[in-house]
Amino acid sequence: MGDFRLLDIEFEHSGQQQIITPILLQDEHDTILVDCGYPNFMSLLEKAVNRYDITLDSITKLIVTHHDIDHIGSLAAIKRTYPHIQIIAYEMEVPYIEGDKKVIRLEQAESTFDELPAEAKPYVQQFMDSLKAVETVRVDQTVTNGEILPWCGGIEIVHTPGHVPGHISLYLPSSKTLIAGDVVVIEQEKLGIANPQFADDLDEALRSVKLLLDYDIEQLVCYHGGLFQGDVQQAIQQLVQDYTT
Repeated sequence: MGDFRLLDIEFEHSGQQQIITPILLQDEHDTILVDCGYPNFMSLLEKAVNRYDITLDSITKLIVTHHDIDHIGSLAAIKRTYPHIQIIAYEMEVPYIEGDKKVIRLEQAESTFDELPAEAKPYVQQFMDSLKAVETVRVDQTVTNGEILPWCGGIEIVHTPGHVPGHISLYLPSSKTLIAGDVVVIEQEKLGIANPQFADDLDEALRSVKLLLDYDIEQLVCYHGGLFQGDVQQAIQQLVQDYTT
């Protein structure tokens, strides 16, 4: 399957069965993890990489697509356990990951909290508390839009804002693969925009989806939904059409 491996992780969250799909990239020198799940996910990650006869301590780099809790929840624990792993993030995301800025989902929740119906407040309070409890961690290397990282045949950084302003996707030209992060998700075998009601900027999220049409993508991997089955370009065009008509 090209030069990437899917790390499907099944778990229960808020009483629902869920799956997330971090990605493993590997060449002769490096083993690179893309995103790392919720807090306390290290044992689940270990099991997922073990399926490929790989161990977490052999990972050399960890690329973060954005700072949402389900993508960076275990980042600090991983870095503490394996300090040699280099954490890589987009320049706009660094203040959120390092704790210098309040995370966007917490800002959103706080701004609407007073208007919520009473029965919703305990759930949202719990959500806010979980966001505040995420450990911060220093980023070792920042990346910029269009930068090509020299590993695994080249990894192009594609700035895809909207879900959050500093969201990135990764394009692997050697296998025409796009690691989408949350720029798109797969729901009922169709592409969609991730939680459009919570998108920081839905218009920008749609512009980011359109941007994907500039890339020759044969394989598309979503953090929520895994590997897309079908014609990627056609599915992206359909998604754009659905939101613009």
